[in-house]
Amino acid sequence: MKVRILVAILSLSFTVSAQTPVQQIVQTEHAFARMAAEKNTRDAFMAYIADDGLLFRPGAVNGKQWLLEHPVPASNKRPLLAWQPILAVVARAGDLGFTTGPWQARDDINDEKPSAYGQFVTVWKKQPDGSWKFVVDLGISHPQAVLGPAKPWQPTGEKIEEKVDEVDVVAARNDLLEHDRTYAKATLNEGLVKAFNSYASLEVRLYRNGSLPSHDRTTSAAALTSTKGQVVWTPIAADASRSGDLGYTHGTYEITDETKKITERGSYVRIWRGFGTYWRIVADVTNPHR
Repeated sequence: MKVRILVAILSLSFTVSAQTPVQQIVQTEHAFARMAAEKNTRDAFMAYIADDGLLFRPGAVNGKQWLLEHPVPASNKRPLLAWQPILAVVARAGDLGFTTGPWQARDDINDEKPSAYGQFVTVWKKQPDGSWKFVVDLGISHPQAVLGPAKPWQPTGEKIEEKVDEVDVVAARNDLLEHDRTYAKATLNEGLVKAFNSYASLEVRLYRNGSLPSHDRTTSAAALTSTKGQVVWTPIAADASRSGDLGYTHGTYEITDETKKITERGSYVRIWRGFGTYWRIVADVTNPHR
């Protein structure tokens, strides 16, 4: 199970109907983390994952089914898993969004120091009953502690859209998946960095194991120059908001050297924002299979 930990999470009470969608998913993320800290991570994941939600173990699997088939073994230790969001983005239709932030892990709640650090990216989707459940959860680990806010972060300044023009979600989903395929072809034809610069937004966040996330296109492209060999992306699926301005894709990738030997393979998740008829990458996460 992906370790995501840290944070003294205050008890929060709120009325969902009085909040904007971005406030709703942040409060849901806080409640998710609080349940993991107070109870255990497995139960928290079972409570907050959508029925079709994906975990990566190491490839994409139905998260609920995987959790049911892999109960936590008995132990005299109680691992501490905690995390907190520092950024949240929600589609104009208020039906799809994502959160990201730092996590830390302790092998036991009484351990003085964390045993691991990293960053998570979670995609949330509004359910028919009005609740938010996550549909994708993936992250990276790195050796450096990253502290979040002293108090649970709360977004401000967001407004509820009074009227949103809706799109054909099936068509938007297919368009986004085709856009991801086009990016994959551009990577092969033009090289990883050039293709990335063409498809990424200025504020793109790049997540790669072993390093802190990059928070803009320039530093992200510079980080990608360390990738040696040819990268082959294989898109699997996509989903998009009813407003057609936010979506995600996921798939697998392989990196091969000059002898065509595979040096790395894994899964990826990309979050895209729609600008008219064009999509731009706003978050790019890879997770090598071990």
